[in-house]
Amino acid sequence: MASAAPRFSPPHLRRFDYDVTNTINVSSADAVRDEVQRLFISLWPTAANDELWLGFHDFRRLFEGARPGFIGCDTVYHDIQHTLDMTLAMARLIVGYESSVEKDEQLGHSRATLGILCALFHDSGYIRKNTENAPRNGAEYTQSHVSRSAEYLRDYLPGIGMAAVASTAAEMVHFTGYEKSFDDIELDDPLDNMAGHLLGTADLIAQMADRCYLEKCRDRLYPEFVLGGIAVAADDSGVQTVRYQSGIDLLLQTPGFYKNAVRKRLDVEFNKSYRYIEALYSGRNPYLEFIERNIAYLEHIIETGDWPALRREPPCYTALEHSLTNTNILVNQRINEFRSMTAVLGKA
Repeated sequence: MASAAPRFSPPHLRRFDYDVTNTINVSSADAVRDEVQRLFISLWPTAANDELWLGFHDFRRLFEGARPGFIGCDTVYHDIQHTLDMTLAMARLIVGYESSVEKDEQLGHSRATLGILCALFHDSGYIRKNTENAPRNGAEYTQSHVSRSAEYLRDYLPGIGMAAVASTAAEMVHFTGYEKSFDDIELDDPLDNMAGHLLGTADLIAQMADRCYLEKCRDRLYPEFVLGGIAVAADDSGVQTVRYQSGIDLLLQTPGFYKNAVRKRLDVEFNKSYRYIEALYSGRNPYLEFIERNIAYLEHIIETGDWPALRREPPCYTALEHSLTNTNILVNQRINEFRSMTAVLGKA
């Protein structure tokens, strides 16, 4: 069993690039890999973890731009730290789940390993190939990135000896997105579905428990939404629908999104899978605690109008230099394109 770690640093002492317990540097692939391996060894002390090591090695090559044919991560919200933070949460959920259920309900080492690999590459669909000319930033794949991640996993896993579960992974990763209805995810084994629920849960709780989640939504997620056609969408006739006017507008809608959409997904569709974290922390759930703190603070900001209080500027972990500056340049260009289109339509 994994040892409990019930003590957490006060929120104001939590470092920007550390996990919710302020114990693991989630900007370091090595640190997260070592902790995931430690957790796995606590459950399966004699099992080999070669695929885990390969997965972390290949994740770094892909996201840091070292894999031939790929440019590397340039998305400023869905950056390297996000994936590592989510992967750590996935490992903790797996260990908590395995420690909480009967043997015939356990995932087992092989399926747990697949879950970690799906976590590592769940956002691989944002990574651009260097042969692609049209996209200027990986965020332009926002609405198709999960399907692209599924295809990446389908191609990647056979190369590390896991061809038999490549199709399973390609379905499982859809629990992290909105491109496919959960009813349409084709997984025959209930344990694969369970692993998918843990995967989708990890993706949500890790990002929303980030210490700088509010600033990252305003300054990094909103730009990705602009580039990905989420903030402003145009139909075939050119009619535009503005969902988010600005980063602050995105934050204004975040409490409602959390209470009406995220909680439904966590509580109903994933059947409160987040509760398995509590087996590691003496009944506490550091992720939900920090999420509730983030939402409560955001509601305070909205009520008081004290937007300057959101002043943190955490590091951005991407493969390319000046990713945030370059992203903002592209966002300004895209917004000007929208304005020009509106002006033209207005004269028509």
